[in-house]
Amino acid sequence: MKKGVLISFEGGEGSGKTVQIKRLRDRLTKAGKDVVVVREPGGTVISEQIREVLLSPKNIGMAYTTEVLLFQAARAQIFREIVLPSLAAGKVVLMDRSRDSSTVYQGMVRGFGVDLIEGLNELSTKKTYPDLTFLLDVPVETGLERRNHTSKMDRLDMEAREFHEQVRRGYLTLARKNDHHRWVIINSQQSIDAISERIRDEVRARKIV
Repeated sequence: MKKGVLISFEGGEGSGKTVQIKRLRDRLTKAGKDVVVVREPGGTVISEQIREVLLSPKNIGMAYTTEVLLFQAARAQIFREIVLPSLAAGKVVLMDRSRDSSTVYQGMVRGFGVDLIEGLNELSTKKTYPDLTFLLDVPVETGLERRNHTSKMDRLDMEAREFHEQVRRGYLTLARKNDHHRWVIINSQQSIDAISERIRDEVRARKIV
């Protein structure tokens, strides 16, 4: 039985998830919470190996079906090894991407359909949903410009601009539907401090930690 709290961060490339996760982790840790931070794909030895295959710029010829299954394989491993045991132990788990990324990227944008991907998500997560999901929304041009200033561009970063526009639209569609009443949309063009305070206020208001 899940005793802990699962908070996920979603958004397109360059939306600022990593910075905000670190800030929330530090704030919760200071408040005495036992916090676990993980990223998808990745987080375990096996999942990190899958991540390398999935995101390597060398693999631009990867079939979309391969992409779908590798993301789910990485997710299944991290949930089995880290997420589910941590939640059972009453910890707060912060995830940089989770099941919703697959719903948007592969279900909506790649065209596999939301129902198919959600079925796979149910399998890989053992029917686990985040308690709270922050969508850090940023215009594609801004997000890609931020990514261009980093030293590493992965296979998905290299997709055409229209791909990233579809990703943004997909996320907004999913968040506005707001299944499980867990989505919070945040304008990621604000200052880092403003975003951090918005996240803090939401976590407090929901009394989930």
